[in-house]
Amino acid sequence: MARYTGPVCRLCRVEGTKLYLKGDRCHTEKCALERRNYAPGQHGQRRSKRSDYGLQLREKQKVKRMYGLLERQFRGYFAKAERQRGITGENLLGLLERRLDNVVYRLGLCHSRTQARQMVLHGHFLVDGKRVNIPSYLVKKEQKVQLREKSRTNKEIQESLKSSERRGVPKWMSLDAANFVGTILDLPKREDISEEIQEQLVVELYSK
Repeated sequence: MARYTGPVCRLCRVEGTKLYLKGDRCHTEKCALERRNYAPGQHGQRRSKRSDYGLQLREKQKVKRMYGLLERQFRGYFAKAERQRGITGENLLGLLERRLDNVVYRLGLCHSRTQARQMVLHGHFLVDGKRVNIPSYLVKKEQKVQLREKSRTNKEIQESLKSSERRGVPKWMSLDAANFVGTILDLPKREDISEEIQEQLVVELYSK
């Protein structure tokens, strides 16, 4: 299945929660979910009771769309999380958080994960001084993610840094805004992820 290219605010309305796909717009009154808090389409305002499977499927779709992944990619992360020690659901979220495009977004260097993915693909970021253009690259503890010098005058990045104070930087990383450098202090833990995600539903869906 190809990547979704339609209006992303529609996805938030489908899932009934903010996926923060439009960056700063999601924090304002212009957010589509704030104005129309119901599913899109002719029958969007109807109340329907979902089955257990329906709840599990919607939760999986929500997480997948939040991090901008295709089904095959998401299944790959789940399989890797299963092989790791610990709780599978928490392992899964930890892997997703360690993606380079997500790290760039969490540091506040980009407005959204979509923008972060594009910037990484175009080679704007360095990891430990080496250029990395793979959005799925998994960062490790004590690594440094830095914006390359030629890209520091980018207006979108500068605007994103100014507005990032609203979101804040997770405890497992630190940001030196003056030098456009983020440091991975520790691997992400479940309590470091603020979004409302019921990862156990995803585990139940894939365990069938």
